[in-house]
Parts: sequence; structure tokens; C-alpha cells
Amino acid sequence: MTIFRARPDGPNAWDGQISWDRTSTRAALGKAGVIAGADKREGDNRSPTGVWPIRRVLYRPDVYPNGPATALPTQPIAPDDGWCDASDDPAYNQPVKLPYPASAERLWRDDSVYDLVVVLGHNDDPPVSGMGSAIFLHLARDGYVGTEGCVALARADVEALLAVARPGDAVEIAAS
Repeated sequence: MTIFRARPDGPNAWDGQISWDRTSTRAALGKAGVIAGADKREGDNRSPTGVWPIRRVLYRPDVYPNGPATALPTQPIAPDDGWCDASDDPAYNQPVKLPYPASAERLWRDDSVYDLVVVLGHNDDPPVSGMGSAIFLHLARDGYVGTEGCVALARADVEALLAVARPGDAVEIAAS
């Protein structure tokens, strides 16, 4: 099993690094830094520490017509795909179809951030209301600005990670 280890590394709370095998690269973490996984709360802009199993990879089929090169389970997203972030909804921290009656994040975005989304097993077995939703590893914005709690990498780095990842692998978000 490979553990992809993300940790803070820089002057800003969100500056990070991710490493595996002999690879190390820049990453963006939550805008407000990291927090113990048990203390994670919806909307706190923190990445939860812990070891989070990789569940699957979501991708835009218009960007990756043959899907990403990986041994992990993959699933194309559609323009009406979303992820419920409404703590009081029965579908909290689960994929939904849009429009959805409760708050849900759109997965098909105008920016490239969700062209590739690695779904991490944070607060999903079962989801606990208010403990954080949609904790993903995804593509970084220009300048590696902080995320809402995810781990973000450059496209080439996500593709490199996916190329070596195998079922059973996990992403660790560490405090240091």
C-alpha cells in the first residue's frame, strides 16, 4: 500500500507538500491550514489530518476522453453531477444530481479544478452531519491558493500520482 503524504510546508497556512516513493511536489491545503480529523467541521476551510483511503477518481470526459491513466476505479462526471454539502440533508457528503433541493457543490466546473477529482474516504462511512464534506485531492488553482479543505496539486502531479496509485492506497494529511 502506498501512502501519499501531504503536509504543511511554507509561510502560509495552505502552503503544502505531498510526497510518495521518491517524489515530492508542491500542494495547496485548506485556506485555514490543517486540523485534527475528529475536529473537522463543515465550512472551516481546514484540511483534516488523518489517513484517508482513496475511494475513486472522478474525471471530465471532455478533458480525458479515455479516462485518466490509473489502476484506481474511475467514473466520468456529467454536467448535472454535484456533491451534497448540506449537513442536515440525508445525502450529506454524497454525490447527487443537480439541481438538488439542498446545498450541493457542482462537480462540472468552468475552471479546471475538478477535471480530475480523487475522492478521499473522509467522513463517508457513514457520513456524520457537520463533520466535513467533499474532501478531495484535485487540481490546484494558479498560485496554489488555499482550498476549502482539500489537497490540490498541479495537473501533471495529479496525473503522476494516479499513474502509480493502486486500489487500497491512501492519502495522509499530516500536521507537519
